[in-house]
Amino acid sequence: MVKSKYLLFAVLNILFNRPTNGYMIINNEDKMSNHGFDLQLYEDVLDPELCQEQINFIRRNDTMLLARFLDAGIRTPRGFFEGNFVDLGNYFPCLNIEQALPTSVVGGKYCRIRIPLNQQLELPTLPTLPDFPDFEWPDLPWPELPWPELNPNTSRIPRSTLDQLSRFSQMQQGLDATFHTGRSLSSIAISVAVCLPKACTTREAIDGLMFNSTAIGLQYEDMYCRLPNDKPWAAADYVAIALFSLIGLITILSTSYDVRHTVVLKTDPKRISKLFQAFSLYTNTRRLFTYTPATGTIECLDGIRVFAILWVIVGHTFLLHVNSTLTNPLDGIKWFTSLGGLWINNAPMSVDSFFMISGLLVVYTTVGKLTRRKLFQNLHLYYLNRLLRMFPILATFVLIQATFLHWVSDGPMWNRVVFETHNCRVFWWTTLLYIQNYASPDRMCLPHSWYLAIDIQLHILSPLVLFWILGTRRRVAWVALTITTVASITAATVYNTIKQFPSTPIAPHGDYTTFSNLYYFNTLTRCSPFFIGMMYGYLLHLCRGKIVVIPKTSVAILWLCAFTLSTTVFGVTYPLFDVTWRNQTVDTLYNSLARPAWAVALGWLVFACHHGYGGPINWFLCLRIWKVPSRISYAMYITHFTIMIMFVSTVVVPFYFTAQSVMFNFYRDLVITLVVSFILTLFVDSPFSTLIKIFLGGGQRRTEKPVVVDGPKNLPSTVAYNQAYVDTESKIVAKL
Repeated sequence: MVKSKYLLFAVLNILFNRPTNGYMIINNEDKMSNHGFDLQLYEDVLDPELCQEQINFIRRNDTMLLARFLDAGIRTPRGFFEGNFVDLGNYFPCLNIEQALPTSVVGGKYCRIRIPLNQQLELPTLPTLPDFPDFEWPDLPWPELPWPELNPNTSRIPRSTLDQLSRFSQMQQGLDATFHTGRSLSSIAISVAVCLPKACTTREAIDGLMFNSTAIGLQYEDMYCRLPNDKPWAAADYVAIALFSLIGLITILSTSYDVRHTVVLKTDPKRISKLFQAFSLYTNTRRLFTYTPATGTIECLDGIRVFAILWVIVGHTFLLHVNSTLTNPLDGIKWFTSLGGLWINNAPMSVDSFFMISGLLVVYTTVGKLTRRKLFQNLHLYYLNRLLRMFPILATFVLIQATFLHWVSDGPMWNRVVFETHNCRVFWWTTLLYIQNYASPDRMCLPHSWYLAIDIQLHILSPLVLFWILGTRRRVAWVALTITTVASITAATVYNTIKQFPSTPIAPHGDYTTFSNLYYFNTLTRCSPFFIGMMYGYLLHLCRGKIVVIPKTSVAILWLCAFTLSTTVFGVTYPLFDVTWRNQTVDTLYNSLARPAWAVALGWLVFACHHGYGGPINWFLCLRIWKVPSRISYAMYITHFTIMIMFVSTVVVPFYFTAQSVMFNFYRDLVITLVVSFILTLFVDSPFSTLIKIFLGGGQRRTEKPVVVDGPKNLPSTVAYNQAYVDTESKIVAKL
């Protein structure tokens, strides 16, 4: 029995590593031509006879080649007692193996296998040792020494560590279900890399080159394999090359036309064709960096947008790293559930900030410009303007995700990128129709684009509320806004009570796929901040052009209430992220009330800053430094998550988690996101914004001063969405 235990420990020490996120990269419902990897190639290279021939030759004649296969594959993981049961092997050296044998050429194939810890192994019996002859030992006294009392249980892994590992696996499952970074395993298992001849299956190679896994009954499942040059060209690649080449050509011609007439000939701007100038890098760059203040602009929104998008990016950075291949996952979970991780746990509130701003601007930019009759007469233009403003960058990046990003890099975890590529090749239409939060949400193209779907859906519903706001009676408008907001919160509360969702996506209980699909991506449960924003938008409209006077005591009380609401929303998440948390009543109340409470606090901040009660906060949020990042914030939202997935998918060794190292990676991701977003804005967003204005007339505004071209926009929002209509005749004092 003791011998079996030692042999089992030896096998575990060699083979076992941490559970990873293996993707089901083959879906029978999808066409193989849409897959990022050449699935047929994996089948074509298999040859049992050639495999056996190569294995026999390697074992008998080439120990150096055998060592290369073993060195690039199975190895002992580091940080076992910190929760690490994974080792990625040596990916690139494995694929670089190519050596001529007498009758064939052997090449390397990198595979990952998943091994459950619950195994019933039939271990071989070791030979019986010979009996020692009997001797008559002399009766000698032994010295009295302070021998320590041995405890047989001290050699076992502590129960607390096993519990933490189990909870970590459950928390990873929650992260995966919500953010679609992988297909997490439902129980503690191990994942190991195996380097083998490409003609062999994993079973043939392990049995032939290492040990007889079949004889001892070792159970495992293949996750995926990789081969050199296994990324085939798809039809989407050719479409992307043609389309982006055309955009590049048009950009060159448009820039040449613009520079010739603007710089060389100094032609009167009124005589220059806006259509031919639309794709000019010269004009679009000047437009992006130029800002002229306009009366009625809510300046503080620029700073709020920038900090909200930074919060989104840093939150996703930490989530992806905690859910990636870590050397010390237990340390990551400890930090994530500590007070230091509180600001990351509340990062989802940044999206609710955008919902609130979006609802605010819907009312603020509409009331005073349109009547009920004009709104419904031009409802198709209202919808078209919103849909088309979001479409160019979204469609461009969907195409990039489905094509070019697949070729950018490679690595042992590159199947994550392939999973996203495959989703965009199959489910691109759900994203472009803004229904991805309901149609196959677990296979969403651009998994973070669920926000766009909810935002568009709320804009589609907004005329039902605007109808009452655009009337002449303020009381009717307030009643309509109040009923809509209260009804949305009440409906969400009833829905959450029935479904009994957990309060956080990584709580160690609950159905996480249900949580993400039915709560996190659900318009019903996320709409209340939007309607609260509409209330603030109407309040700002009523005070438009007026000097608002509020007693200092009232201002202090309102700031105290806003601070209390926001800090309560922050602080209450600390116990909710404890892995032992179990209180469904509090979970339901949090899911129903935390987001609208955050929107109420943020709405007061906007109102106070806009009407001179923000003090240094308003000064900071209105700095010119936020103008350009605010204008490219929509592109930043679209691009950042995919960029981060690419980086975590190229790792070749497990990442050691510290908050400082993750922040350094955040700075890297942020810089690259800014550069990519800037390019997308110049080449795609600005040109198509100009075209939309030309063909839909969306650029016309009734303003006292000329509105700056392409002012800051909401995330996502129309260009210069916070450039408000100004009633210049209403210059009176409003006392609240």
